[in-house]
Amino acid sequence: MGYKKPSFIENIAEKIGIIPNLHKENYQEFDNDMRHFSDEEIAKMYENFPPPEKWDNWIEYNPKVWPKKDKKTYQIVPTTCFNCESACGLTAFIDKETQEVKKFEGNPYHPGSRGRNCAKGPATINQITDPDRILYPLKRKGKRGSGEWERITWDEALDTIAARIRKALNEGRHNEIAYHVGRPGHEKFMNWILQGWGIDGHNSHTNICSSGARFGYNIWYGYDRPSPDHAEAKFILLVSAHLESGHYFNPHAQRIIEGKMKGAKLATMDPRLSNTASMSDYWLPTYPGTEAAVLLAMALIILKEGLYNRNYLENWTNWKEYLLAKHSDKEVTFENYIEAMIEEYKDFTPEYAEKESGVKADVIVEIAHKIGEAGERFASHNWRAAGASNLGGWAVARCLHFLTVLTGAVGTKGGTSPNSWNKFSPTLPNSPKPQKKWNELHFPKEYPLAFFEMSQLLPHFLKEGRGKMDVYFSRVFNPVWTYPDGFTWMEMFMDEDKFGLHSALTPTWNETAFHADFVLPMGLASERHDINSYATHGGTWVAFRQPVLREAARRNGNPVKYTYEANPGEVWEEDEFWIELSWRIDPDGSMGIRKHFESPYRKGEKITIDEYYQYIFERIEGLSEAAKADGFSGQFAELEYMRKYGAYEIEKGESYKKNETPLTEEQLKGSKVDPKTDVITKDGKAIGVMVNGKAVVGFPTPSRKNEFYSQTMVDWNWPEYATPAYIKSHIHNDNLDKSKGEYVLVPTFRLPTLIHSRSGNAKWLVEISNRNPIWMHPDDAAKWGFKTGDLVKMNTDIGYFIDKVWVTQSMKPGVVACSHHIGRWRRPQDKIGNRWATNTVNIESDGNGGWKMNTIAGIKPFESNDKDSKRIFWKDGGVHQNITHAVHPDPISGMHCWHQRVRIEKPSEGEQYGDIFVDTNKSHQVYKEWLAMTRPAPGPNGERRPLWFKRAFKPDVSTYYIDKKDD
Repeated sequence: MGYKKPSFIENIAEKIGIIPNLHKENYQEFDNDMRHFSDEEIAKMYENFPPPEKWDNWIEYNPKVWPKKDKKTYQIVPTTCFNCESACGLTAFIDKETQEVKKFEGNPYHPGSRGRNCAKGPATINQITDPDRILYPLKRKGKRGSGEWERITWDEALDTIAARIRKALNEGRHNEIAYHVGRPGHEKFMNWILQGWGIDGHNSHTNICSSGARFGYNIWYGYDRPSPDHAEAKFILLVSAHLESGHYFNPHAQRIIEGKMKGAKLATMDPRLSNTASMSDYWLPTYPGTEAAVLLAMALIILKEGLYNRNYLENWTNWKEYLLAKHSDKEVTFENYIEAMIEEYKDFTPEYAEKESGVKADVIVEIAHKIGEAGERFASHNWRAAGASNLGGWAVARCLHFLTVLTGAVGTKGGTSPNSWNKFSPTLPNSPKPQKKWNELHFPKEYPLAFFEMSQLLPHFLKEGRGKMDVYFSRVFNPVWTYPDGFTWMEMFMDEDKFGLHSALTPTWNETAFHADFVLPMGLASERHDINSYATHGGTWVAFRQPVLREAARRNGNPVKYTYEANPGEVWEEDEFWIELSWRIDPDGSMGIRKHFESPYRKGEKITIDEYYQYIFERIEGLSEAAKADGFSGQFAELEYMRKYGAYEIEKGESYKKNETPLTEEQLKGSKVDPKTDVITKDGKAIGVMVNGKAVVGFPTPSRKNEFYSQTMVDWNWPEYATPAYIKSHIHNDNLDKSKGEYVLVPTFRLPTLIHSRSGNAKWLVEISNRNPIWMHPDDAAKWGFKTGDLVKMNTDIGYFIDKVWVTQSMKPGVVACSHHIGRWRRPQDKIGNRWATNTVNIESDGNGGWKMNTIAGIKPFESNDKDSKRIFWKDGGVHQNITHAVHPDPISGMHCWHQRVRIEKPSEGEQYGDIFVDTNKSHQVYKEWLAMTRPAPGPNGERRPLWFKRAFKPDVSTYYIDKKDD
C-alpha cells in the first residue's frame, strides 16, 4: 500500500530519527522497496484475477516479505472445494520453483460460485499442509482400537480387501459388503462400482442429514430437493438458515443478496437469530416443530383471500382425485376443491399458529399477503433444521411446498424448481445393470417409505442379530462422532463378529478411524478427481475437481500413472482406488465384474482415470463445441477443456416449467391415455399427462402432477396424512414437563466457518470457531441464575453432557441450542490427529452399557513443521453432544429427529466441563420404542416400497416384492 501524508506523530518520529523517513521523496530502504509507490501504481500491478492465458506462468509479489518486491511465479490449476456440498470453484497457486501449493483462490469460470468463496475454501491450504494428516496406508497392530498402527503398501491393502470381497461374493454373502459414505463429492461414480459388484451395498449419512425434507418434497411432485431461484424472486422464505449459512452457503448467499438488491423481501423461520435471520426483513422465531402450523395458516389466508394461482391449481394438482377420495358427496368442480381445502384447514388460523409457534398473528398475515403478491416469484427452501429435527418433520417441507403450489411458483422464474432441473447427471462407461439384491440392513421392512438408508440404526440392527458387516468401508464418514449414540457404534466396531474388516477411507484422523483395521489416506479437495453439479441457482453446470499437482506435473511434461505419485506421501484418491480394487476382485473376469471397468477406447484393458472422465465429458451437450472453439482437438479435447477451466456451464438459467415440455410424436407412438386421470402410459409406464388437450411430460408422480392428495400415503397405511398436515413433534410443549426443567435442545445448526469432521485440520477455521456453548435467552438464564460461562448439565434420554452457557437474546425464550460441529476428541493412545481442534479425553466403560468420557486436556500448542502450531492460543475444544443423543427415526421418512428433550440442571460437585455419560442399554430401549411406531411393509401387491419412489442405487424391480417365505 502506498503511503499518504504522515500523521503528526509520524512526522515528529521521522524528523528526530526514531523511525526511517519513509515519506522522503523516492525513499528506499533497500532495492525494490515498494513503499514509495502510490495505491494507484500498486493497483496497476495486479489484475482482478489472472486471465487463463497466464495461468501457466503467473507472476505475483510475495506478500509475506512486503515491502520487499519479491517476485513469485505460479502455475494456476482449477479444482473445486470439498468443504461442503456446494463444490465451489477453487484455483490452486502452485509455486513453479518448488511445485508446492501455496494458496487457494476462487475460480471465476465456475458458474455456481463465480470466483467467490467463503472462509472454508481458502482454508483448504490448511488441510493439505496439516502436520497431523495421514500420508501413508496404515494397518492396525494389536487389538482393534488400541491406537497402534503400522505402515503398509497399497498393494497389501488392495489384495487383502479384494480377496475378502471375492470370497463373500462367491459364497453369496453380498449383503455383508457395504460402503458407508458421508460427503459423496462425485456424481454416480459409486453406482458404477457397487452395481458393478452386484451388491446393494450403498449406505449414506442422509437419514441424519436431509431425508425428512426430501420426503416432504417427494410426496408432492416426485423430486426430493428444491432449487430456489433467489436472484429473480420477489419474496424468499427460508425455513432455517442451514443452506444460507452452511450447506449451499456461498452460492445461495450471493443470489439472495442479488434478489434483495432487486427489491425482494426475505423471511427466515428459525428459533435462533442466525446470520441469515439477522439479514432478513422478517425473523420468525418459531417454537421448534411448529413450523408446519405457521405455513398452513399462511396457506389458509391465501386460499380464503383468493391469492392463489387458479390456473396452476386447476392444471397441475390432482384435485379431482382429492374430491373423489375425500369429498365424494361433492360435485367435482374447482370451486368445491377450494372450499374443501378451506374447510380442511379452517382451524389453522393465524391466532392458532401464534399459540403454537409464538410468531405473532399479524406477522403471519403480512407474510402470507407478501407471498400471495409475489405469486410465481416466490422462492423457498427447507433442508435440515425443522425437516431434520422433529417427529413428522417431513411435513414442514410438504407444507412449505404447498405455498409454492398455491402461488404457482413451481419451476418458474423467481420461484422454486426441482433440483434435477438444474443438475447434470453423467453417462457412465460400461454401466452395469441394477443389482438383484435388496439389503435389509439398509432398507428394512419397518421403514418402507424411508427415503434413504436407515444408517443411524445399523449398530442396533447388528446388535440384535439382523446380520453382519464382513467388509465395511467408511468414507469421509465419522459416525462415532457425527451420529447420535456414538458409543453404540463404538461397541459394534470393537466386536469383530459384527464388523469383520473395517477400512476407513479418510484424509484425516477421526473418531471412527481409531476403530478401523485399515486407515487409507484419501485426497483432499486438490488431490482427487470428481465431477460436481448442484442446484445452486436457475442454471445447470458441471465442475471438475482434479488433483492439481498431478495436473501440473502433466503440463510440465512429467505425467504420473497414479495420483498418489504426485500427491503428498502416498495419499491416493477414491476413483483410482475403487477401479483398482474392482479389477483385483475379479482377476480373470469370470465373476462378470472386470468387464465394467475395461477401457471404452482400448478393448480388454483397464480403464484409466483420464478415460473415465473423457467418456463423460464428450457426452455433455455443447462441451465438444466449446473445447473446439478454445483450440482443443484430438481424442481428449473435452477433458483438456475441463482441466483448463475447471467448470462448464451447460444451461445459463432459463430452465423453467419443464413439466410443460411436450411429448414428441416418437414418445407418443403406442401410448395410451387414461380417460379418468389423463395420465399417458406406454409399455405399462407413465410417461406424461394430458393438460388442456396437450400431451406434456408432467411430474414423476403417479398422477404426473403435484399431489395435494397422496394415494400413496393411504396405500401404505398412513391415511391420516393423505394431505399436507401439521404433526406435533416429539418435543412439542405438551410433551415437556417445565416443572422438571425440561427444554427442547436445538442441536442442528452449524457455524458458517465449520464443516463437520473436516474442520478439525483447518487451523484458520478452528481459530475462528472452537467451542459450542449452550445458547440461552436471558429470561431462561435468569430463572436458573446462569451467567455466560457458567456450567450447565444437559440430561438427555440416555445420559448427559456438561457444557457452558452463553446468554444471548439471539435465542428464542424456552428453547436452547448447541452447535453440532465442535467437540472433537482423541484418546491418550491417539498420539496425533487434528490437534488444532481435539481435546484429549479419557473413556471408560463399566462393561454393562455405561460409558463415561471426561476431558484430560484441552487444546494445546504443539511442535510441528508448522510454526503456527506453537502459537495456538485457544484452549477450549467444545463438547461432544451428539454422542449423548438416542436414535429417533421418524416412522415414515426414516429421518433421525435431532431435537432433544433435555432436562437442565446445575452440575453436582466434582462434575466438570466436558463430562459425558451414556447408557447404551437405555439407547437400545429408545430405539425399540421408536421402532414400534412404524407400520411395516408389505404394501400393495406385496411391495417393499412404492415403485415410483426414488432410491439411491436403485435395484432391479424384481427385488421390490417381498417373498412370502421371508415374512
